[in-house]
Amino acid sequence: MNHLQVPDDSQAAGAARFYDRPGCCQDERVNDGFLTGRLLVASPTLADTNFDRSVILLVDHDESGALGVIINRPSTIDVGSILPEWHVYSTIPPVVFHGGPVGRDSALALAALTSKNEHDESAEPEGFRRVFGALGLIDLDVEPERMAAEISTLRVFAGYAGWEPDQLEQEIKEGAWFVVDSTRSDPFQPDPTELWAQVLRRQGGDLALVATFPEDPTLN
Repeated sequence: MNHLQVPDDSQAAGAARFYDRPGCCQDERVNDGFLTGRLLVASPTLADTNFDRSVILLVDHDESGALGVIINRPSTIDVGSILPEWHVYSTIPPVVFHGGPVGRDSALALAALTSKNEHDESAEPEGFRRVFGALGLIDLDVEPERMAAEISTLRVFAGYAGWEPDQLEQEIKEGAWFVVDSTRSDPFQPDPTELWAQVLRRQGGDLALVATFPEDPTLN
């Protein structure tokens, strides 16, 4: 991995390029399938400040564990300050996002293919590894111009969230996470700080009510 010089800004200092790492209710049980491509929405009672009101997109989930990125925590670090060649392709806001507490010196880039390539798995550009649907991980060592015409949106994350085998499943059973479907636009929202409530509201029912919980649950 290539290590980059990054301005100090809390957890995102020092980014390296990262590429090669291969429900609807609180008591929902994980089924026999895996959850790659779905969202984990933190319960308002989750007592871990790393994930307070976080929305995580799972980019990898199998029998060896799970990996995802928090998609609603923008930092104040401009992508251009650490990856100037990718700045022009970064979706608004063009800042590095805090992807999670693991590997905070690693940068992971998520992008969406253009609509013409979305359903053609043979049309993946060099440096793009499809995760699900139109979304995939970008090799930040590839020259951006070589794939600029192939992607429509791009987000850069410092760090990620990781789980050992069966760890995530247990956390879901304990009610730490709501598991819901993602949309193509979720990782690229222009106002990501509102995403936690937005995702819950669109579920309807009890989860829509959860979106109204105060940030301090003891005040509810």
